[in-house]
Amino acid sequence: MAGMMRHEIVRGTIAATDPQRGFTLVELIVTLAIGAVLMSVAVPPMTEMLNTQKASVAVNAFFTSLNHARSEAIKRNARAVLCKTADGLSCSTAGGWEQGWILFHDANNNAALDAGEVVVHQQGPTTQGTRLTGNAPVADYVSYGPSGSAKLTSGGFQAGTFTLCLASMSSTAVRRIVLSGTGRARTQKGTASDCL
Repeated sequence: MAGMMRHEIVRGTIAATDPQRGFTLVELIVTLAIGAVLMSVAVPPMTEMLNTQKASVAVNAFFTSLNHARSEAIKRNARAVLCKTADGLSCSTAGGWEQGWILFHDANNNAALDAGEVVVHQQGPTTQGTRLTGNAPVADYVSYGPSGSAKLTSGGFQAGTFTLCLASMSSTAVRRIVLSGTGRARTQKGTASDCL
């Protein structure tokens, strides 16, 4: 009798650990619903974080190039120009700064890359989905004189604002670079209205 009882317990244990057991359809639907709710809460902040990062990378690259141009002008005691370019070989007056830019020594002060002028730095397009524009005084180029001040080719001081916008029009990802007449640049946050 004792042997039979042990056999039933063993048999009962085998039945309890049946590997054929799985999820019911109701359990699966509830789990998927909870996952969908969690994703809907997590995706917007993640997208916003990625947009902010994309804007920061583009602004930092351009800000660094402005500072590099200024230091080149001071170091070489000669005019240095940063201009937007579509092909990396010549300055462009069409499109925005997001297409890329070049830094060169402008011997004849015309804000155009001519034969014999040395290209110091070339930057390709910014991240897709970004737009970098400058207002009228800095729409096409920034020219630094030997003193480090920003000057138009006409000789007047050059000051302006660059605005970086994303295609998503995210207000927290808008960045601005303000260039003073002394040639110093500073960054600041912008708003979605800056991108209209």
